[in-house]
Amino acid sequence: MTWLRRVQYLAGEMKAIVVVTTVGTEDEANRLAREIVVRRHAACVNIVPVLRSVYRWQGKVCEDSEYLLVIKSAAEEYPAIEVAIRELHSYELPEILSFKVSDGEPGFLRWIGECVAKDGFDEEHEAG
Repeated sequence: MTWLRRVQYLAGEMKAIVVVTTVGTEDEANRLAREIVVRRHAACVNIVPVLRSVYRWQGKVCEDSEYLLVIKSAAEEYPAIEVAIRELHSYELPEILSFKVSDGEPGFLRWIGECVAKDGFDEEHEAG
């Protein structure tokens, strides 16, 4: 963690985001969610089962069952999340939408920052 990131973290200035994507199967949802968390790109991924999606694709109106992934992370992790989704996703054009979190419970936001830290700062913080 850089000095600036550490100062931002301690000052509560980490910018949280929520990223959403949909997938076609439960197995794909579980695999994608787990991999994003294992890679420390997100603190948590919620899997919302069996949505009904109606959409236009290649000139046709389609209907399918899908799973919604709600990914809680830091804004700086968005590029890595996008890469992971494109790498692991089965769709030709996956939905990848990011939303800025304007407010949130401070402890929860701090937890997100700790979970995506890549240099062990989270362990230092928990031990201290």
